[in-house]
Amino acid sequence: MPKELVSHSQKELICVGLVDLPLAVQQCGQDGIRRFLEFFTVTIRNKNTRLAYAQAIGQFFKWCEARDIREFSRIEPVVVAAYIEQHTASPPTIKQHLAAIRKLFDWLVTGQIVPHSPATSVRGPTHVVKRGKTPVLTADEARNLLDSIDVSTLIGLRDRALIGVMVYSFARVSAAVNMTVEDFYAEGKRWWLRLHEKGGKRHEVPAHHKADEYIDEYLTATGMSGRKKSPLFLTVDRYGQFTASRMTRNDALRMIKRRARAVGLPNKICCHTFRGTGITAYLENGGTIENAQAIAAHESPRTTKLYDRTSDEVSLDEIEKIII
Repeated sequence: MPKELVSHSQKELICVGLVDLPLAVQQCGQDGIRRFLEFFTVTIRNKNTRLAYAQAIGQFFKWCEARDIREFSRIEPVVVAAYIEQHTASPPTIKQHLAAIRKLFDWLVTGQIVPHSPATSVRGPTHVVKRGKTPVLTADEARNLLDSIDVSTLIGLRDRALIGVMVYSFARVSAAVNMTVEDFYAEGKRWWLRLHEKGGKRHEVPAHHKADEYIDEYLTATGMSGRKKSPLFLTVDRYGQFTASRMTRNDALRMIKRRARAVGLPNKICCHTFRGTGITAYLENGGTIENAQAIAAHESPRTTKLYDRTSDEVSLDEIEKIII
């Protein structure tokens, strides 16, 4: 393999999250290597999906190499099926791994690197979900958490505003932390939130009066109102001063864990908790699943329904009617 291609592919591997170039890919020469790397860099726009697929595909090829399967010609449907069968992860993870393998081989087929895909006919595990696993807070718990934040500090104002955005707009944490100051804007007499959701979708939703209040107090106290292009939620340095960098999802998670512990909430509380909490509170107060779907920017109402915990209490009441 040419030295310059090796160097180039190593840089691309680091970019997509792979450690080594699979031996089966190396055997395909320049065209195969380029096509393999293009699968990650050209077809997958979401960074998190790219890393997840790279991890899945890397594990698959490592498993194959451990069994002396080092050429594409030896990767047959039975090999892919055996890999899926022995996988010890949860059904959703296994299905994601199979999807990654299928899409990679489909890409290699259309690029004429391999003649056919060995993954097309392989079935994954059955997995039907009717109730999400995301922990959800009651309205009182959410209110207690928000009220517990010390807003005499700029960090407290920031944290309350971030949680408020997630609760009152059903925003994903990635969409919330990626907001800029100009994504909180006035239109007529109302303030709006502009969220950049998965798949590059721009989603605009009216700001709840509480979210409006929290963001306004935060921007006023920090003097950020005029810095339209600045990230809305900034990190702090070791001296407790705001930097010019935006918070990441992990920064938000650490903050939420810290705030939850302070009020005695379970450690399982996470960023997604507030999306589910907002949706459940909305439905409990007479909102419709269709409107909740629109606010949450879900493609299907079935996805929104996974966050709905309004039926939990009803179900328990019905079970208690079994008097023996």
